[in-house]
Amino acid sequence: MRIFVHDYSGHPFQAQLSRELARRGHDVVHSTCRAYVSGKGNLTGDAGGLRFVTIGDGMRLRKEAYVRRLAQETRLGFELAQQVRTEKPEVALLSNLPIPVLVATAVVLRKLRIPWVLWHQDVTAVALKSFAAADVARSMGIAAKVLGAGEKWSARQAAAIIVIADSFVRVHKRWGTAGKVTVIPNWAPLDEIVPVSRANSWSSEHALDGVRTVLYSGTLGLKHQPILLVRLAERLRERGVPVRLVVVNDGPAVPVLREAAGARGVDVTLLPFQPYERLSEVLGSGDVLVVLLAPDAGQFSVPSKTLSYLCAGRPVLGLMPADNTAAQLLSKAGSAVYPPEESALAAAAAWAEEVLSDPARAEQLGKNSRALAEREFALSGCASQFERILRKASDSEYRRRR
Repeated sequence: MRIFVHDYSGHPFQAQLSRELARRGHDVVHSTCRAYVSGKGNLTGDAGGLRFVTIGDGMRLRKEAYVRRLAQETRLGFELAQQVRTEKPEVALLSNLPIPVLVATAVVLRKLRIPWVLWHQDVTAVALKSFAAADVARSMGIAAKVLGAGEKWSARQAAAIIVIADSFVRVHKRWGTAGKVTVIPNWAPLDEIVPVSRANSWSSEHALDGVRTVLYSGTLGLKHQPILLVRLAERLRERGVPVRLVVVNDGPAVPVLREAAGARGVDVTLLPFQPYERLSEVLGSGDVLVVLLAPDAGQFSVPSKTLSYLCAGRPVLGLMPADNTAAQLLSKAGSAVYPPEESALAAAAAWAEEVLSDPARAEQLGKNSRALAEREFALSGCASQFERILRKASDSEYRRRR
């Protein structure tokens, strides 16, 4: 099959899937968006039926400027649509697209009679409703309704839909699209993110050797309540366990963290996203890795950083809803999950103190994390499911129905 994969975020496991599909003999074009700033996976190495292409070159999205971002994303949608038109695939797989990009691409795919599969990573309509209800973004109410309608319409155009958690199925039942939904949980690339020594070249470069570290690496928006990271470090200091808070991120949370850490006297290292080939060292430099997820995102988002943390074989502290799929994985690994709120920080800090003060326990938690990842993240089974769904979507019967 000629397969076009677009993962807007450029995450590691989507690229790994494209490599596996190419290894199985398919002609795969893997597209990502350079304008979206995030931790990227291995997006190089054209070979053996796989090519990497991009959209958004020379553009940087203004995430906090909603009107301008809407215009940028609409432009990116037309750019992606033109890319699909040029590549002429038999089937497309679309993941992590903002709604304006998704709608524009769906319109063109419909016109070209190219079947496509929606890889639904987040239910954006739900997130937009919560933003619209929040004090920070009441003006988004109308936009939330319009974009929510766009997401629903796009889902109805897809030949098939892959969701990452059972909770998504309820949304698709409301939309009338549940009949074409398959649940395939996310994973992380076991061969690319591996356990390394706590003292490594990256930790040495950033003066982290011999320093107790609480580390966060990945996307971090203001709605995640990044202040919780500073407050967690402050609580640990109050318990007589001083730590260095290390945050690897580019975005609006960085100045907020810098100001809060300075005001509270928290020792902090703020770094931009690091090269993907060094991610194992980055994560290996954290004595405790922290993941944040807002309460209202719990059922419709699975933070991929959690999956990377497990691959890295480190103790993980989740400040997130307990019903989230990633939280359930952490619980299986013996790590800790607490509600993402101030009232839970005392208990979270107590757990982190126990781990930081007991090297043997920390080592065992790390082994548990890696063992769970190896059980849960086997690529071959997931790739076979994707391959089967893509083959079915690309059949001539679907094209005639369009």
